[in-house]
Amino acid sequence: MELLGLSEDELCQMLDADPLTLLSGQLEHRTELPILLALIEDASAQAGTGVLRRWVRSSGPKGKPIDLLARRDYAAFEDALAELARRGFVLRGGA
Repeated sequence: MELLGLSEDELCQMLDADPLTLLSGQLEHRTELPILLALIEDASAQAGTGVLRRWVRSSGPKGKPIDLLARRDYAAFEDALAELARRGFVLRGGA
């Protein structure tokens, strides 16, 4: 949540969980969670949290990464993250 600057509601939607389930730690059995965390933490170590927070809400070829997470399209999110890495963690456009 902190690495991508997500709200609690966004995180709950992304994980298809209610806030109580999230706070109680009952998501540990979800297989996508450790994979997503590893991808995001690796990218954060390379690019920095600020870049990831801007990137997750920026438009890309497949839409905004935050929308991919909201739809739980984790494969497309991983592809978008790989594209960001290929570009050298550089955001294009914007002011």
